[in-house]
Amino acid sequence: MPYIKPELRAEKDKVINAMLEAHVNCTGDLNYILFKFCKYYITPGYNNYKNYIGELEETIAEIRRKILAPYEEKKEKDNGGI
Repeated sequence: MPYIKPELRAEKDKVINAMLEAHVNCTGDLNYILFKFCKYYITPGYNNYKNYIGELEETIAEIRRKILAPYEEKKEKDNGGI
């Protein structure tokens, strides 16, 4: 995942805070936001769409590595393996 420099994070965190204040959830809201951003703000072109999709796919991979895998390991320790 391309970690951004600490001095650039505060500005991006404003977007996250606005999403929290707007009660954005993962039962459709996030999908709507990401789709609409792509549809209206990504400059049309194969490489631009490909790069946007790549960002989404790498986000999925990072969530699996950094959040889901440690959660699964903890649960396996707590409850035993299958």
